[in-house]
Amino acid sequence: MIILVFFLCHWFLSLFFQTFFLHRYASHKMFKLNNFWEKTFYLMTYVFQGSSFLNPRAYAILHRMHHTYSDTEKDPHSPHFAKDVLGMMIKTKNIYMDYQKHKIEPEPAFRDRYPTWNFVDQIGDHWVSRIAFGLFYITFYIVFATQWWMFLLLPIHFLMGPLHGAIVNWCGHKYGYSNFDNHDHSKNMLPLDFLMMGELFQNNHHKKPNDANFAKKWFELDPTYPVMKLMHHLRIIKLRKI
Repeated sequence: MIILVFFLCHWFLSLFFQTFFLHRYASHKMFKLNNFWEKTFYLMTYVFQGSSFLNPRAYAILHRMHHTYSDTEKDPHSPHFAKDVLGMMIKTKNIYMDYQKHKIEPEPAFRDRYPTWNFVDQIGDHWVSRIAFGLFYITFYIVFATQWWMFLLLPIHFLMGPLHGAIVNWCGHKYGYSNFDNHDHSKNMLPLDFLMMGELFQNNHHKKPNDANFAKKWFELDPTYPVMKLMHHLRIIKLRKI
């Protein structure tokens, strides 16, 4: 039971900060944060993504490219230009690393003010930090696991961030239904996206990429949006008016 709780907490906390901070804030600027809260959420993204921490600037550049070149050869993670999920993940990783290590500069359209914190980036991207988090996950399982098969969950902990991205980009552009013709293959997979906290409303999101609510029909629910509304009312964030 403890292992299951730990796994679900890691899954949804890591996922929340990916969709809330990396996607909706760093990539799309759907809301404003003061310096204190930006640093707080930046640090929490590192803590909960752990060994799979994703650099906000590199993530945001790739995501902006994904919208501009959706499901074309220049899309950094389209399932329609990859043989399988692993191939798509490797392609995404290679492009991500180029921007994360500043090997190349983004095209003018993707040059923007992205949230950066060099101190956290250097720690989060360092192999020592990634290994330390991995050892923490392993130790936790050694102490609390009661069945051998529970250890099969460890690789998911190690690669949580990239796996979330792979699920969203593969499934969200191959399976489900469409509310809008976006001239790409984006789909909505789950009317109540409890699995990916709204990220699987890809068709809706590609129609209105700057709208903080990914749900568009009466029967759809984006679980992250009510949390953002609460934060807005508490004056932690300031949602943009669309």
